[in-house]
Amino acid sequence: MNNLFSHIPPFLENELFSDIVTSEQVRIERIVSYGQSSPEQGWYDQDEHEWVMVLTGFGIVEYDTGEIFELKQGDYLAIPAQQKHRVKATSEKEPTVWLAVFYPA
Repeated sequence: MNNLFSHIPPFLENELFSDIVTSEQVRIERIVSYGQSSPEQGWYDQDEHEWVMVLTGFGIVEYDTGEIFELKQGDYLAIPAQQKHRVKATSEKEPTVWLAVFYPA
């Protein structure tokens, strides 16, 4: 048995990405952040849809259109394929644990 909240280090210089399930049709990933954000010029532009949920902490996601989403515990966001986006901020006081599901467009 596994737990999404186990093996979280007390500090991270970089985000921690862990695959939970991978197949040809879907990829489920746990992401742990400690105050990390995307680089200023770094926009994600994916060929697949992404559904992301914040389990602990908070995360702020920005689209290249200027739209901003503040996600706290329990909040989720469906990001369409090819929608340029980035993480503006995550909690520095506690780990932000994300659950991300990637699936074909």
